[in-house]
Amino acid sequence: MQPIYLDNQATTRCDPRVVVEMLPWFAEEFGNPHSSHHAKGIKAAQAIEEARQQVATLIGAEEREIHFTSGATESNNLAIKGAARFASLYRPESPRRIITLATEHKCVLESVQDLAAEGFEPVILPVQSDGLVEPAMLAHALKTPSLLVSIMMANNETGVLQDIPALAEMVHAAGASFHVDLAQAVGKIPVDVKGINVDFASISAHKFYGPKGVGALFVRRKPRARLVALFSGGGQERGLRAGTLPTPLIVGLGAACKLAQEEMPAEGERLKALRNRLLQQLQKGVPQLSINGSMDYRLPGNLNVCFPGVRALDLMAAAPLVQCSTGSACTSSTVSPSYVLRVMGLSADMAASAVRLSLGRFTTAEEVDRAASLLCRAYQVVYSAVKG
Repeated sequence: MQPIYLDNQATTRCDPRVVVEMLPWFAEEFGNPHSSHHAKGIKAAQAIEEARQQVATLIGAEEREIHFTSGATESNNLAIKGAARFASLYRPESPRRIITLATEHKCVLESVQDLAAEGFEPVILPVQSDGLVEPAMLAHALKTPSLLVSIMMANNETGVLQDIPALAEMVHAAGASFHVDLAQAVGKIPVDVKGINVDFASISAHKFYGPKGVGALFVRRKPRARLVALFSGGGQERGLRAGTLPTPLIVGLGAACKLAQEEMPAEGERLKALRNRLLQQLQKGVPQLSINGSMDYRLPGNLNVCFPGVRALDLMAAAPLVQCSTGSACTSSTVSPSYVLRVMGLSADMAASAVRLSLGRFTTAEEVDRAASLLCRAYQVVYSAVKG
């Protein structure tokens, strides 16, 4: 039997339609987009600007506010460290406090913590048991003058959605800038960076059916958000990101954005229905199953659940055809329970029993039914073995 891929928050299959758009730019149209004195270079540059427009359209930005990067990890580092270092260099009177949540992606947490060595004050806030930050707690933290707040819109493990517009209002009222990691949200739910009022926003193509190795950073133009580059080079991307732009990958990102713009509403409803179908079947087979994170504020294709009394790794080993995960792929080398779930108040044993099931564009109803059956059967086998 074919495996069932339910790890779409780790990465998605590159949509075949995206691959078709990318292919000519690898071998036929191979010009350097920064070579502006011949046809191949000009054509590559035009393709990049078309992709920039497609990204901007999807998230409600202006084209010149989109800066291409290698992905959300680089975008997050550039936004957080770039904003802090700009303030340090050009506005030394600025506050030194940088606030984030304990459930953020590792690259955000480590970027914020790294800045302590440069004289900044990292503040890591907890979240409630549903994964949402308590607004009053953020408001209290903002009573001390702050430079920057970084909060992801959709959590990469639980799929929980923060109320970004409300948080942005608080952050700006306190005089701080606001960075949002949109890696798990873009292409899955509607995003309007102007409507949610953010200063910086990070995107990664491979999270929504584009290629790996490319992403973007939105940098607001009016009122202007300011950064300094992380590394030196030829001044590409308005001086914020040096290096020759990878035309095929950027074309792929643009194509993925175009498809998302066209198909996201129907796709979201389909995934929500499939997610609920999967949950209902799991609850029938495992009555003690518990859900991690808010179900009211959640990505449509995400399900993060605990299978009580068993280790998730043992469960997954007993159901090898169901390709899922215990948490973030970026921390998969560790064997400790998810830090995100621990912050939400789960015990070590409960966190170790948690499985992230993330559905995607190519998931079918038949696969959902089969996955539920395989997981329930595996649970009974593993649970019986544990109980002896």
